[in-house]
Amino acid sequence: MDKNKKAVWGWAIYDWANSAFATAVMAGFFPIFFKEYWSYGADVNMSSARLGFGNSIAGIIVAVLAPVLGAIADKGSVKKKFLIFFAYLGVLMTAALFLVQKGDWAWAIFFYVMGIIGFSGANIFYDSLLPSVADEDQIDYISGLGYAMGYLGGGLLFLVTVFMTLLPEKFGLSDAGTAVRYAFILVASWWGLFTIFTILWVQEEQTATTPPRGVRFIADGFRQLIGTFKKFRHLKTVLLFLVAYWFYIDGVDTIIRMAVDYGMSIGFSSNDLIVALLITQFVGFPSALIFGKLGQRWSVRKSIFIAIGIYEFITIWGTMMTTQQEFYILAIIVGLVQGGIQALSRSYYSRLIPKNQAAEYYGFYNMVGKFATILGPVLMGIVGLIARRVLMPPFATPEQIVHVGQLASRWGITSISLLFIIGAILFFFVDEEKGRIEAAYLSEI
Repeated sequence: MDKNKKAVWGWAIYDWANSAFATAVMAGFFPIFFKEYWSYGADVNMSSARLGFGNSIAGIIVAVLAPVLGAIADKGSVKKKFLIFFAYLGVLMTAALFLVQKGDWAWAIFFYVMGIIGFSGANIFYDSLLPSVADEDQIDYISGLGYAMGYLGGGLLFLVTVFMTLLPEKFGLSDAGTAVRYAFILVASWWGLFTIFTILWVQEEQTATTPPRGVRFIADGFRQLIGTFKKFRHLKTVLLFLVAYWFYIDGVDTIIRMAVDYGMSIGFSSNDLIVALLITQFVGFPSALIFGKLGQRWSVRKSIFIAIGIYEFITIWGTMMTTQQEFYILAIIVGLVQGGIQALSRSYYSRLIPKNQAAEYYGFYNMVGKFATILGPVLMGIVGLIARRVLMPPFATPEQIVHVGQLASRWGITSISLLFIIGAILFFFVDEEKGRIEAAYLSEI
């Protein structure tokens, strides 16, 4: 690491901080608590659809904001300020989940959506700071280091909160439900505390531009955004990569956000699912580092293709699995590739964009990612609801209702495999060398 090691660790530790939300809230306790507590009495497919639509609403909002925020941030070296604002918005909304009462699914979705906006908004500026802390020959490894720190930090806190729910009396709590509510407070505290190290250790590169104030600040952001759209005619490689990324990362993010809900819908216990998530986290820690080295020493493109292929296998197997052991094996396989495909996609993109407009182009990168998470959960929810309607016999018995609900959920997850296939085909046509030439040309004019 040729650049300031303190800055590198300060950057990576933000992943350690915010992954508590991604793991313990988005992937872990929120889907379970939403289905069993906040959606108490609702049909399993209806609660899945509500959760899917909630994720999609958050995705739409972030997708609309992301490129504008990125454009604004480049106009005066304010990436860190935006990161701080969105991070602590997420912290506050996560803590607010503690206040939501049983059956109040609408309030739960509201705070969850706002938490995702904070989480995702901060990530725009976190990602855009990567070129500031990493030399180009180290960028794949440092990107992987961030994800590895996230898996480790998120996994450690998740482990503590799991023990809180399994042994609430040891923590002075009355029951598992109360423990989950206090887990949201713990996640918020963890996220807020460790973000301080990023604030103190990462120094943003200053531009000569003096940022405008007030309305002009926003207006300039929109003007720069329009200018970026015009530049895309010179950045055909970036555009093709973003479309490919849109499809395959949609599958990845849908599996992250909906796996627990899917497992519950086909009959697995919440404890089985929590254990599977813990497996994914601790397998993901070394795997993200290994993928970073693999991209650095072998080929980023080949590594991404391998990860997409493994995800296709995961999705197909997931539609057929029936045993607890299968779910654990799939959790291990997901852990092997999840951090790798995210880290290498982020660092690969950095090679294709003008370096002096990183926040603006990472705004588009995050916008594409959020639009992808609009498609996946909604696709899964709609296919599941349609399948349930088609398959449900008239005057169904309680046993038939449960069986059809599980079968409909399997149909829903099947739809995700198509996204990986389309993403891989499009990524095949991305030419990195051509992308570098295009980016260099725009940096000079």
